[in-house]
Amino acid sequence: MPNQTSAIRPGKWIYFAHGKESGPWGKKISRLADSARKLGWEVESPDYSHTHNPHERVAQLLDINPQCNGPLVLVGSSMGAYVAAQACARLKPAGLFLLAPALYFPGWDEEPQDCPNITTVVHGWDDDIVPLDAAIRFSKPRKAALHVLDSGHTLNDQLPALERLFTDFLQQVEAAS
Repeated sequence: MPNQTSAIRPGKWIYFAHGKESGPWGKKISRLADSARKLGWEVESPDYSHTHNPHERVAQLLDINPQCNGPLVLVGSSMGAYVAAQACARLKPAGLFLLAPALYFPGWDEEPQDCPNITTVVHGWDDDIVPLDAAIRFSKPRKAALHVLDSGHTLNDQLPALERLFTDFLQQVEAAS
């Protein structure tokens, strides 16, 4: 795939990475994007649905090479959280927001490198797809904010809580930039 970003974009940008079975503008991403726009952020959500291979999805995001003159934030849900976290070493985002992060699965268990200091992880107590232990394993050495909600894997029943956490996270990124 050719590089889709040819220049540094003005403003502060958020790039979303959707999960394996969802699409670029699903319920969670759409709600979080609306919250971000209200705070003056630009948003983009590439479509990764052409492949279920997490390594190909990481390569796609790296090929897009999002760059901006304000802070860059990466957001990922499930497999998209793997994509966002793995892209940190190259893209150097100011913030990382992960939902039900599908990390440490056989074949795609590399430890993410160079994640930003401002990292928030949200997981559901009743997630039957991604074990809570993955969120803890990722969060603990990074001292990332970890929020565990009364929810399952999709977290769709916790949209108001996700919006509050995301707004707080974005304000923290802005304050640090």
